[in-house]
Amino acid sequence: MKKNITTLLVCFSLVFVTSGFAQRGNYRITNGFSVAGGISQFNIATDNFITDQGSGFAGGFLSTVDIPHKWYNISFGIQFSENSIGISARPSQSAPSTPNEFIDYKLFAAQFAFLVNAKVIEDHFTIDFGPMLQYNSRLELKDNTQENYVINNYTNLTATDIADISRFNINGAIGASLGIKHFKLRAQYVYGFTNIFNKLESSNLDTSGGDARLKGNTNMLVLGVIASF
Repeated sequence: MKKNITTLLVCFSLVFVTSGFAQRGNYRITNGFSVAGGISQFNIATDNFITDQGSGFAGGFLSTVDIPHKWYNISFGIQFSENSIGISARPSQSAPSTPNEFIDYKLFAAQFAFLVNAKVIEDHFTIDFGPMLQYNSRLELKDNTQENYVINNYTNLTATDIADISRFNINGAIGASLGIKHFKLRAQYVYGFTNIFNKLESSNLDTSGGDARLKGNTNMLVLGVIASF
């Protein structure tokens, strides 16, 4: 999975990232290049499972089209992340439900973004928003000895049963960047519009004891820095 994300990153950078300028009308449109990185908090909003928010990191590259005399800039790029999440489970079918016992998963993702950067204070403060196309891994157990743990809220559904989630998802992002022209602090919230558990519904899982309609939307908060060149 890490190799796939790296390949996507390289291809995206080669195709889209530019540095230079072009003449349009009576003013110059400048293309800039930025590197971003930071810490993240991740969760999946769902009524099916009891989840515990996890942490991780996120970082990537952006190409920004700086448009003078307009209230906005445009940026596009790729953000990749590794996050963890806990899901409540129990060691066996016969064991009592223990909502405070969580098994930990990790999730790798690459998010292709197209953002509008509204200029609140030019060169210093922007509100950033737009869509993201996400490609992510399976949910990977951190401890393989927990493969046969049974997910709480269900009778027979195991930890490995819910691992093969949907790989492609559509997100929306909103955030803010504050600082000087070439260095800013950035906060970004990413919400998953699509059902990341959609693929599980076609997997003929044993959902006895719980809701057979599996639905979950990811949410991620990223706090970090962005350096522009």
